[in-house]
Formats: sequence, C-alpha cells, structure tokens
Amino acid sequence: MGIKSVKTAKNQRQIQLFEQHLLQDVRAMERMLNEGWFDDKETRIGAEQELCIIDKNYRPAPLSMEILKKANNPNFTTEFAKFNAEINLTPRPFRKSCLRDMEEEISALLLEFAKVARKFDVEPLLIGILPTMRKFDITMDNLTPVDRYFALCKAINKLRGDVYELRIRGIDELIMKHDSPLLEACNTGFQVHLQVNSKDFAHMYNIAQAITAPIMAAAVSAPILFGKRLWQETRIALFQQSVDTRTTSDHLREFSPRVTFGNKWLDKSILEIYKEDIVRYRILLSTEVTEDVMEKIDSGEVPELKALSVHNSTIYRWNRPCYGITEGKAHLRIENRILPSGPSVIDEMANAAFWLGLMNGFRHEIKDVTKLMEFDTARTNFADAAQHGLDTKFTWFNGKKVSASKLILKELVPIAEKGLKYANIDSRDIDKYLGVIRERVESGMTGSQWMLNSYSKLRKETTNEDVLTILTASTLKNQKKNTPVHKWKPPKLDDGLKVDHHTLLVEEFMDRDLFTVQPDDIVSLVAEIMDWQEVRYVAVENDKGDLVGLTTSRMLLRHFNGVHRFDQEPVPVKTIMTRKPITIAPDATIKEAMDKLQKHNIGCLPVVKGKRLIGIITANSFLYITKRLLLGSKKNK
Repeated sequence: MGIKSVKTAKNQRQIQLFEQHLLQDVRAMERMLNEGWFDDKETRIGAEQELCIIDKNYRPAPLSMEILKKANNPNFTTEFAKFNAEINLTPRPFRKSCLRDMEEEISALLLEFAKVARKFDVEPLLIGILPTMRKFDITMDNLTPVDRYFALCKAINKLRGDVYELRIRGIDELIMKHDSPLLEACNTGFQVHLQVNSKDFAHMYNIAQAITAPIMAAAVSAPILFGKRLWQETRIALFQQSVDTRTTSDHLREFSPRVTFGNKWLDKSILEIYKEDIVRYRILLSTEVTEDVMEKIDSGEVPELKALSVHNSTIYRWNRPCYGITEGKAHLRIENRILPSGPSVIDEMANAAFWLGLMNGFRHEIKDVTKLMEFDTARTNFADAAQHGLDTKFTWFNGKKVSASKLILKELVPIAEKGLKYANIDSRDIDKYLGVIRERVESGMTGSQWMLNSYSKLRKETTNEDVLTILTASTLKNQKKNTPVHKWKPPKLDDGLKVDHHTLLVEEFMDRDLFTVQPDDIVSLVAEIMDWQEVRYVAVENDKGDLVGLTTSRMLLRHFNGVHRFDQEPVPVKTIMTRKPITIAPDATIKEAMDKLQKHNIGCLPVVKGKRLIGIITANSFLYITKRLLLGSKKNK
C-alpha cells in the first residue's frame, strides 16, 4: 500500500532535506540492529490482497472510491487505478491454524466487499491480469485521486518522458506505446509477508531469492494482456516496463531498473539493500518528516523511519525488505511480490503455504544457499519461470539441471512440508494446501495453462473479444466456488455472453489486423490486396500511421471501368481515395457505429484514436455482434 502522504520535491532544497532524513534513518537502523531493538521472538505472516472491480459485462469498472466510501472498512484501501482495490489482512503468528484463518479472513472480506460492490452493479475479481482490460481503460482519467499516485506518475514521467513503449513476446507479440505508468494497474497480486529474525535476515532473504523461480513456475496465472498471449506470468514483464525510469538514451551507461530481482546475494544484513537502493536510485517521492530519529532512540522510543519507508516503496524488488512496527516493537519482514491474484482463494493460499513452507524449511535444512547456487543462476531461473512456467528447466543447487515439475514434486514440496511442520502448522492444513500444489503440478494445469488451453479452443468458434469475455466470466464463476484451478472445466461458448447490447464497444469488435496502403501506392496494388485478402475496404495512412483516406471496392470498379489496359501509367491511390472518411473512436458504442453506418449509407468505419488508425469495423462485423447477442439471449432464458 505504501505511505500516501507523499509528494514530489518542488526544489533542490526539499530533495536535500529528504536525503538528509534518509541517511539519518539508515544510521538509526544500523544502531537498532547493533543494539537489538527488533522483535526476534515472534514470527508473523500477513498479506495484501489486490483485486479488480468489474461490471456486469466483465469489463473494468472504475468505482473503487465509491465502494470504499460506502464500505467504510479500514481493511479496504485504494490501489493505483480506480478499477482496482486492496484488502489488507490481519498479521498473525506463523503457527497452528494461521493458514486456514487467513483463507477464512480473505473469503469473509471478499464477501463483504462484494456485497457493497453489488450496490453499484459491479463485483470484485481476483485475477493477475484482467483479460478484458482495454487500452483506453488505462488512461489518466482512471488514476485513483490520491496524492501518492499523482506524485509517483509525475516523478516517473519527469525522469522518463511521456512515452512508454511496451514490448513483450510470447506466443503472440505485444508492441505498443502509452503515455503514463498506469500500465502497471493492469497487474494485481497477492503479496505475502513473513516476519524474520533481524540477525537471520540475510540468510532468509537469500533463500527467498533462490526459491522465487520454482514458486513462480507453480503459480503462473496471467498469460494474456490486451488480447495477446505473452508470458506465462506476463505481470513480471509488464510491471518492469511500466515503471521503468530508464530511457533509450541511457545505452552508454548501466542503469538499474526500479523493478528488480536484485544484483547480488546479501552478506550480513538488510542494510545492504537499503544502502544499495540509495546509491542506485534517484529519489522519486518525498514526505514531510518531523521526527528526530536519533532523539527518539535515545529516549527509548521506536522511530518510524518514514523517509526510508517512502524511498523503499518506490523501488520494486520482487522480494522486498520491509521495516514495520507492531505493538510498539520494530520488526523486519520479507514481502513476496511475485504471486498473482487468484485464480481462487484456495490457489492463493496454496501458493502462500508453499512459499512459507520453503522459507522455513530451507532455514532449517541449509546453512548458506549462496554456497549452492550462483546469484546470476537464481536471477536467470526467475526470468525463465516467468516466461515458461512449468515448462522451465532450472539450474538448481550445485549446477544440477532439472525440470520445474520434477524439482517441485520431488524436492521442494517435501521441504515445504517439513518447514510447515517446523512451524507447528496443523497437519490437515499442510495436506490441504500442499496437496493443491502437488495436484496442480502433476496435472500441469496452472492458471495460465487453463487460460491458454481455453483460449485456443474458444478462438476456433468465436471472436477474440468474445473469448476474453468468456475467460473472465468463467474465472469469476469458478472463483466463487473456491475451486482450485486444476479442477476447472473448460469454459463453454455461451459462458459470460449475457451482455447489455447498449454497452458493447467498437474496440471489442473492430478488426485490428489491417491491410493498409500509403497515398502514393498505386491503385493496382490496392486491387490485388482486396483480391488476395478478400476485403472490400483498404485504409490509406501516412508514415506516422495517421488515417488520410479510404478506398473501397466500389471505387476500384469505377476506376477500372474506363481502363482498357492494365499496364497503363501507374495511378496513385490518392487520386481516387476518399480524403475525409467518416470515422469512429474505439470507445464508442456499437449502437453509435450502427447509427453512423446507417446515417451515411456506408459499409465501414475506420477506427481512430486522435488521427491514428487503430482498426476498422465493417458491416460484416455485425454478424459477430448478432451472434454475441443471440448467445446472450439464449443464456438469459
């Protein structure tokens, strides 16, 4: 969640003062570590549950502020975008029924949130990346109106500029430009916290780094973004690129991304991370600091270390170190940021149990993970797992090559079981949650694999946008049953097609795979394109991708009607094209599109954002729309 009372520094003086407080906080923590200020007797766990808010058509619904106000629950808080929210769970001792208690708390709070959300005709959904997310959903209009978020966007834009280029390649490839870091809001996660002994922090943090990759391989659940099949856990690439402050002009120097796995093993303490982050990363946000941390320590009071916490919140390590205060005592935590939200609560808890069990198991079973694995190996494993999930082949301890499935089933699940037993977790809960991991890995049916298999099947029968809607609807249905994803059945064609035709948007049905020409291309080329691709309309765009005209099959017929020789002098397209075609925006409704087609007696509408051509919708598109509505009507009966 982070401290919300933050701002961007207005001048150099404010930056200098914040730097001063930041350095003082580091000195204070060093003293606290040396003098034994930290609560090292208790081990607690906690979590932050991020979620999407969707409307009855399974699209993002930017209503978090209204829901949170109505709910008036301190456990509920905002997230980056208005269509997201966060549920903060109660920290609890890591023993006995804690996992079951956490699952029950998540379920109860979700029900409470959903009850309030339904008053606004929307509901929550746990999902790593919402399949139905559209590019125009991530405009600044949907940024949550909280000072921290505005300040963060402003700071990142200042360092990077106002153009964000996203490049991710998987089965498909996504290349796009955007104008804000709000892309990050496409991601939702389940962030698990583990309080650790301050003297043992380096050892525990190194374990977290080593096991991140196989944990990721078992938990992948977000393979689709903007209709493209990308990484098994696309959240990883998306998050890194969306808040990256580096620019292409930085190629002559090495700069670290603010979303990072890290650069090396820890040697002695948490301070190594905090010091590295001050050295490597420029200050993005500041806050008003009134406490004198050394004076507080001298008087026996636990300091807030506000400057350090603010700076730490702007650096997104996948295993983030955290400083906190509970019941008047300082403590240190490791926050696991790799786990996706969903697909179901029991899936999330299985992932959490697996991670917590491995952390505690390896704590007892190995003395120094750095002697068993090179750091670069751990980092490479992580990147591979994010891309390939259970198909990853890891380099494990002592250089052993092993498949993800074999490593998890033969070595890691038994270690996790030991770790949970060491923590005195109830045996039935150990069997329940680790059983989900075993069955999921044995079947190969992760959340991502279920979604990809379903996509391939459905795409043969209907449009891409329908598939994304069905996947979302089916996820919600199964999630409400709290069934683990490896037991989910493939969705049916009519799942989720109960829609209000008044809310169907052009972007959902427009053709994105365009065949275009430029003004100076010859008419004969247009004729061949129409023939080869069996299309009746070809848009004309300039070098910038701006729409400048439209050609139709009727125009070509009129042109060639008076032509006796095909080998005549070449005629450029600009001489016959319509120079100011009727267009429509992607977020216009289908009804608006139909009205325009009817009013102007035309057969197609180029879809533009500003002047830029992004798609086309034709009379044939309405065959798919009719099918959607008929299926929806059938579903309603």
